[in-house]
Amino acid sequence: MFVKPTSGQTTAAAEGDVVVLLIGMRINRFWAVHHWFPVALAIPRMLRELQKAPERGLLGHVLLTASPRTYYVVQYWESKEKLYAYATSPDTLHHRAWAIFNRKDREGKVRGHVGLWHEAYVVPEGSYESVYVDMPAFGLAAAHGQVPLEKRGRYAKDRFAYRSKAKAAEEAR
Repeated sequence: MFVKPTSGQTTAAAEGDVVVLLIGMRINRFWAVHHWFPVALAIPRMLRELQKAPERGLLGHVLLTASPRTYYVVQYWESKEKLYAYATSPDTLHHRAWAIFNRKDREGKVRGHVGLWHEAYVVPEGSYESVYVDMPAFGLAAAHGQVPLEKRGRYAKDRFAYRSKAKAAEEAR
């Protein structure tokens, strides 16, 4: 599907803290398809589940591959609380998939065949910046919207220095 790029230079319209989750899998043994393929299928299924329930807090995501063995998703969340709530809620696909994986791992059925990993970050306002040139909304801008670069500053140091009204008021106290 072709998405028309936004002309010129833009930046993400994010305000406040940004919550980023990197989560993925590594195929350790290609021949063990019956072990890693269910994991590979679970990733897009969870993303669809989250897209159907925006109240859960996923703002956007990007699917990526690092190699023929390694696949991951960069996810942007409303808050770490919503991320944790999704991860631990018994009514989610994540909870069911993780329970199945843990059971198989205890039984020694997946060990060494597929690797799983995640890293979560809460990035405080003033500790992130972005620039997009002739790009459709992507990454942080797809999750939070995009604004013309001039609204946040022409240079990276200016965009790092940008403060939302809420943050400026907090810092003024």
